Amino acid sequence: MKRTGLYLICSLLLLAGCKNGNEQKEEESIFAEQEQTVAEVDTMVIHRQTFQKQLLCNGRLVAIRKADLQCPKQGEVLQRVLVQNGQRVSQGALLAVSDTRDRTAELEKTQHDLERAKVELQDKLIGLGYDGDLTHVPADVLHRAEITSGYYSTRYQLEAVRKALNDCRLYAPFSGRIANLEARPHQAGTKFCTLIDDSFFEVEFKILEAELAFIQKGQTVKVSPFVHEEETFEGTVTEINPTIDERGLVAVKARVKNTSDTLMDGMNVRVVVENAVEQQFVVPKEAVVERDGYHVIFLYDPKTQRAVWTYVDIAYINLTSFAITGCEKKETELHEGEIVITSGNLNLADDTEVRVSEEK
Repeated sequence: MKRTGLYLICSLLLLAGCKNGNEQKEEESIFAEQEQTVAEVDTMVIHRQTFQKQLLCNGRLVAIRKADLQCPKQGEVLQRVLVQNGQRVSQGALLAVSDTRDRTAELEKTQHDLERAKVELQDKLIGLGYDGDLTHVPADVLHRAEITSGYYSTRYQLEAVRKALNDCRLYAPFSGRIANLEARPHQAGTKFCTLIDDSFFEVEFKILEAELAFIQKGQTVKVSPFVHEEETFEGTVTEINPTIDERGLVAVKARVKNTSDTLMDGMNVRVVVENAVEQQFVVPKEAVVERDGYHVIFLYDPKTQRAVWTYVDIAYINLTSFAITGCEKKETELHEGEIVITSGNLNLADDTEVRVSEEK
């Protein structure tokens, strides 16, 4: 009996110890959860600064010069094609040569005919009492002798044959890139290729009638291809069409210098037109959330370490930021030097305790 009572007392002590240990763990877990509910946020101090107001448009690139080149001696067989699609060529570069055998033979024959006509010319001049030195023959006498000897017509024929031989070669009329190459060696054809001068592009885009005051000739625009959004090219507005179409849009053109191989004729691009607006409170877009149909930011109170719900109006927008003011309907105001919560604000409420994350 004594041994049984001893076992009972030990068991009760063990149960009491386990209970106390479990209660302590539960209390620690509750404290840990309470600590975890304190939201960690990033902040920034707002100051009045210049905001880059942006007008966003979609546009299309058009090469500054483009020409459809025809095969030399259309319909005749091409002897050589010296370029390929995508190749850059300089002005005057030889692109293709058609079959020259017949014209080469004709050139040799005409050169022989000219030698024979030259001999006939000298004989005529000697018969007229001149020694054959053409520099001492009067111009009118020389001209008649060239015609009657056949020298004049043969020389003209030689020039024509040389031109026909040169026409068997296709040269680049300007520097550019080969595109839409259709011709093939040893085949007859008409169209050879399209030559594109892509040193500059014109970007065509449209704006609303209400946005006309935002843009003017000579203004700088930024152009980014949709397939390479990280690349940006600067251009200048060159033309504003002085008419409004049936949809209330105005056509605008800007010229963009091509500084890489990224831009291509016909490419779709994003066009950003910027205007600087002074004295604005600027915050990243992530700092503004929508609540109850209004735009809201959370200010950080360093004394209480709590978030303060504040209604705002958005004055201007660009790709990354908002220019904000106090909300007119809610009669709120913003002040220089206030601290705005810029992240971790999606689940915040007014007077929520927050902790500012340490700077990395």
